Amino acid sequence: MNWSEKVVLITGGTGSFGKKFVEIMLNEYHPAKLIIYSRDELKQHEMRQSGFDHPSLRYFLGDVRDKDRLRRAFEGVDIVVHAAALKQVPACEYNPMEAIKTNILGSSNVVDAALDTGVEKVLALSTDKAVNPVNLYGATKLAAEKLIIQSNAYAGGKVTRLACVRYGNVVGSRGSVVPVFLKQRENGKVTVTDERMTRFWLTLEQGVRFVIRSIEQMRGGEVFVPKIPSMSIMDLARAVAPENDIEIIGIRPGEKLHEVLVSEDEARHTVELDDMFVVMPAEAIWFGLDWHDKGNPLPDGFRYASNNNSQWLTIEQIREMIRPIEEAHRKGVLE
Repeated sequence: MNWSEKVVLITGGTGSFGKKFVEIMLNEYHPAKLIIYSRDELKQHEMRQSGFDHPSLRYFLGDVRDKDRLRRAFEGVDIVVHAAALKQVPACEYNPMEAIKTNILGSSNVVDAALDTGVEKVLALSTDKAVNPVNLYGATKLAAEKLIIQSNAYAGGKVTRLACVRYGNVVGSRGSVVPVFLKQRENGKVTVTDERMTRFWLTLEQGVRFVIRSIEQMRGGEVFVPKIPSMSIMDLARAVAPENDIEIIGIRPGEKLHEVLVSEDEARHTVELDDMFVVMPAEAIWFGLDWHDKGNPLPDGFRYASNNNSQWLTIEQIREMIRPIEEAHRKGVLE
C-alpha cells in the first residue's frame, strides 16, 4: 500500500493515540494529507503549538455525533482511523447516554459518512473491555464493534471496507494507572484494588504500529487482536514505587480481575498468526471473508485472557516501559 498517495483522517486525533499515530505517519509514511478530526479547539491549538504543524496536516473541528460534519470531513478521504470515544469507566457509568451517543451512535455516523463518501478503509479502535463487558464503557465498545463489522454488509458494490483493532491497556495513555501511581508515590503509599489483578499491556507505539499493519492487511470484517504481554498489578506497583507501602482498597464497580481479548465463543471463528489473532464474524455474508489461508484455527476451549497468557512482563521490563512516563512526570508535562 502506497501511503504517500492516501488521504488519512483520524477521529479523536488530539488524544494520546492520535498524537503518536500522527507522529509516526508524518515521520515514516508521509501521507498526501493527514486530517485530525476532533471537537476540542484548545487541544488542537496545543497540539499545533507543540510541534504538530506540517504542510500535510489539517485540523478539522467536529464531533462524531454530527453526521453532516463527518460527511463533509470525509470528502476525498481514503482511510479513516476511528479513535474518538468516551473511555473513562466511571464517567461512562455516571453519564450512560453520553457514552452511548459518542461510542455507539458516533460510530454509526462514521460508518454512514464513510459509505456515503466512498472512503476505502475504516479501522476502528476497540478494547479488551468489549469482551464479556461488565461496565457500560465495555458494552458501548462491544456494540460499536458489532456495528462496524456488520456494516460491511451495507457496502455492497461500494469500495468501503470496515474492520476493528482490539487491544489492552496502553502504557502512558490518558487514564492509565501509571500516572496515578506516580502521584501516589510522592505520598509514600500506592493503592491497588485487588492484588490478584492482571492486565494486557502495550506501548502507544506498539498500538499505533499494529493499527497501521492492520489497515494494510484488512479485507473487511475482521477484529485484529495483537499478541501482547500481561502484567500483574502488584508488579506494576512495585515497579513504580518499590520503596512504598501498597494498600489494597477493594475492587471497584465495573472492574474485572482479568481482561479477555479473545473469548472462548469467539475462538471458534478465530485464526492464529505468528503475532496476532484475527477474529472473523460468526456469519460473514460478504466478500467471502476467510483468513484460514494465512493462519491456523484455535483449539476447542481456547481463551486469550490476561491471566492465562504465555507472555508476562517482569518488574524490570515494566520499569523500562514506564521510564518515559516517569521522565514526563518529573518535567511536569504528563497529560
